[in-house]
Amino acid sequence: MSGTPIDLRINDIVPPSGFTARLTLFTSAAMAFLAVFAVALSLASSQLATRWSDAMARTATVRLSAPPGQVEAQTRAVLAALETTPGVAEARVLTTEEQQALLAPWFGTTLPVETLPIPRLIEVLETAEGFDPDNLRLRLAAEAPGAALDDHTRWRRPFVAAAEHLRLVGLVAVVLIGGAMAAMITLAANSALAANAQVIRVLRLVGARDITIARAFVRRFATRALLGSLVGAGTAVVALMLLPSGHGAETIFDGLGFSGASWLFVPMIPVAAIVVAYVATRFAALRMLRRMA
Repeated sequence: MSGTPIDLRINDIVPPSGFTARLTLFTSAAMAFLAVFAVALSLASSQLATRWSDAMARTATVRLSAPPGQVEAQTRAVLAALETTPGVAEARVLTTEEQQALLAPWFGTTLPVETLPIPRLIEVLETAEGFDPDNLRLRLAAEAPGAALDDHTRWRRPFVAAAEHLRLVGLVAVVLIGGAMAAMITLAANSALAANAQVIRVLRLVGARDITIARAFVRRFATRALLGSLVGAGTAVVALMLLPSGHGAETIFDGLGFSGASWLFVPMIPVAAIVVAYVATRFAALRMLRRMA
């Protein structure tokens, strides 16, 4: 009978509103909002880098530089070699217009490609199994000395590395966001405990234990963190849906969002907020109570 009034009084010492309540709600909402965007940006950047890398992995280019009188003969030799190479699905010579389009970003659209000694480019499309680039290089060197194979390996490596780095950046960002949230909730819990120091001393005199007092703060702050993180995560999801698309262009905004299994990251953020709030509040409360002893 005597425990019930004490328990109710302990629950009442945690202010239901005021500075600490607003700080916890705002911090949780802001951190959840940023966490959703950090995860979405990391996933989208990784997917974009992977798509570009996969596209390059299925293509290769043969660059042919030969004297004017040998260009046509060596082109035919290259095409013949490619047609009989296992793993090559298709090979074709780029037209003058296509080569001009490739050079347009650097030299403009008025570059007279046909009058310049620009190497002839042959596009190679691979099958799912792919071809052996080393063997193909040896064969081209024997049958068309002016031909050089570029299998885009040096271009793919930066994209693969970028994808790995972006995943790491996203993870670090989420960890930093969680740390900032823990720090702000700790500050709010310490402020609430300090404001109620006199009440806590009285509760101790009537038999309340420190762990019981700490649990009251943990329950209240964890609930606020949950509510704030749900609002923040929901707002972030709506904001992601309202972002403009690339209008047909391959941009990072085309994949900025969640789909399929990646939606599981969204409910994980409020769950993580509860865990952070629980640990931070419990640590802050017990430490502050020990100081008041």
